[in-house]
Amino acid sequence: MHVSACRTGLLLATSLTAALLPLVARADSNSQLTAIERQIKALTAELNHIKHDEAVRTEQMRAVQLQAAHTQATLDARAVTAPFTVPEGYALVPTRTGKTGAAELVKQDDGSFLAQLKKGSFEVGGVRVTLGGFIEAASIFRSRNEVADITSNFNTGIPLPNSPAYHENEFRFSGRQSRFSIMAQGNPDDVTTLTSYFEGDLLGGAPTANSNESNSYNPRVRHAFAVYDRSDLGFYFEGGQTWSLLTMSKKGIPWEVNGMNLPMTIDAQYVPGFIWARQPGFRVEKSFANHMFAIAASVENPQNVYYAGPNGAFPSTLGTVNDANAGGSGFPSTTNYSTEVAPDVIVKGAMDPSWGHFEVYGIARFPHDRVSTLGDGTSKTTTTGGAGAAMLLPIIPDYLNFEARFLAGRGVGRYGTSQLPDGTIGADGAPNPLSEVMGMVGLTGHPIKSVDVYAYGGTEQVGRRYYDYDKKAYGYGNPLYPNTTCEEELGPSSSCVANTSGITQGTVGAWWRFEQGPYGTMQAGPQYSYTHRSIYTGVGPTPKTDENIVLLSFRYYPFQ
Repeated sequence: MHVSACRTGLLLATSLTAALLPLVARADSNSQLTAIERQIKALTAELNHIKHDEAVRTEQMRAVQLQAAHTQATLDARAVTAPFTVPEGYALVPTRTGKTGAAELVKQDDGSFLAQLKKGSFEVGGVRVTLGGFIEAASIFRSRNEVADITSNFNTGIPLPNSPAYHENEFRFSGRQSRFSIMAQGNPDDVTTLTSYFEGDLLGGAPTANSNESNSYNPRVRHAFAVYDRSDLGFYFEGGQTWSLLTMSKKGIPWEVNGMNLPMTIDAQYVPGFIWARQPGFRVEKSFANHMFAIAASVENPQNVYYAGPNGAFPSTLGTVNDANAGGSGFPSTTNYSTEVAPDVIVKGAMDPSWGHFEVYGIARFPHDRVSTLGDGTSKTTTTGGAGAAMLLPIIPDYLNFEARFLAGRGVGRYGTSQLPDGTIGADGAPNPLSEVMGMVGLTGHPIKSVDVYAYGGTEQVGRRYYDYDKKAYGYGNPLYPNTTCEEELGPSSSCVANTSGITQGTVGAWWRFEQGPYGTMQAGPQYSYTHRSIYTGVGPTPKTDENIVLLSFRYYPFQ
C-alpha cells in the first residue's frame, strides 16, 4: 500500500515537471505566472486527496484487525489462549448475556460496560439499570428490654415497672437493616422517562424466624413502584409502594427515594414526631415556575388501629362491632386488618424559593365498621383527617440545616413513628378517632465533607376519648381504668391498663465516611437517644417509664 502511494507521487511529480517546462519558457508576463500558480495549487490538492484516501484505508485495516480480535475474545473463554493480546485501552469482561465462559472486549472509557459496572449502573438494551443499597453491622443497647431488633418500639415496647423486662438491659447485634435496591429507567423520547424501582431489606420476621443458630429472617419489601415522568410538562404519575406523600422531601415533591428528607438515624424506627409511612398507592404531581412550586395528590392504602380496653371495644349488650379481622388470603392470620371502604386521600403543596424548602399538606380518612345484632346490623363510616406543614432551612449553606415538621388532626396516629392508636369505638358503635399531634425539629451539620452530625427532638401526643356504660369503662384514657399494679414487679397486667398519653425523645448521632471513592463508601457512626413515655392517670398511681438507647453502625455502600 505504501509502494502504491510512492508511485502515485512520482507520476504527479513527472506531470508537474512536464507542465512547467513549456510554461517557464514562455514566462514573459504576469498572467503566465498566475496560470502556473493555479496549476500548482490544483496538483497539490490532488496529492492531499490521495494522502487522505491512504489514511482512510489504513484506519479501515485497523478496524478489521480490531474486529478480528473482538471475535476471538468473545469465543468460549477456553479459546482465549496465551497468544491473544488485549489491545491497549480495552478490557476483557464477562458478557452481559450471562453465557457461561463467554467474554467480551470493551473499551475502557466512561461509557463502557466495565466503567458502568464500577459506578453501579449499566445498560441492558435501551434500559439503564442502577444498583444500590448497603451492608450494615449494628450493635444495640437499651436500658429497658424491648426484645426488639434495630426497629425500636417507642410506645408499648418500653416496659413498665410491673414487667421484669423493665429492670433488664438489652444488648444485640444485627445485620438485618442491610438492603438492596435496583432501578431500571428508559427514555422513549427526549422528554419522557419510565422508571421502576425496588428496594428490600431483611427486617421481616416469620413465626419460624429466630436467633438461636442460623439467624434466618425474611426479605421484606420497602419500595416497589413505577413512574411515568414528562419533563416538558413538569408532570409525573406514580403507582406502587413507596413513601407516603405526607413524608417530607428535600426539594419539590420528588418520586426519587433519595429525594426524601429522612432522619439520619441508625434506628430503623427513626424519631418520634417523624411523619411517614411506606405503603402502596397512586400519585400525580405537577410543578410550576421552573419547579419553584409543586402540587401533588395521592390515594394511599388505608389502615386503622383501634384501641379496645379491658372491657372490650363496645358493650356486648348493645351489639357486636366488626372493626378488624384476622388476615385472610395473602395476609398472615396472626395480624388483624381494619375494615376499610375508601383510601386515605392526601394533598400537598411545596415551595422552593431562593432560600429554604416549605410544605403544607392535608389528609382525609374514612374509618369504617359494622355494628351487628342478631338478624340485623348497621355499617358506620366516619370522616376524619388532619393537616400540617414542614420546612427545611439552610442556616449556613452546605454546613448547617434546620428542619421542622408537624401534623395535627384526628385519627392520624398511624402516620407517626410511635404508632399511637388512631381511635376507639364510640358509644354508638361508630369509629371514634382520637385527637393527635406530632412533630419534630432537627439540626444537621456537616463540619467537614466526610462527617455528618445530627440532633433531633420529637414528640407525639394523643387525646382521651371515653365513656361509661353499665358501670364499665370504655374508650381510651378513661380515668376509671385501673393502674394499681403498674409499679409492682409481676403485678397482674389486668390491673395495669396504662394508656400512653405521649412519647417524647431526644436523639444525637454522627456519621464518618472514612473511605469514599469509585470503590464506594464505607462509614461508621454512633447514636444515643433518650425516650420518655407518659401515661394517663387512672385508678391508683400513675406509672412512669423511659429508655436510653445506644446504637453503633458500620456500613458499606458499594455503589455510592
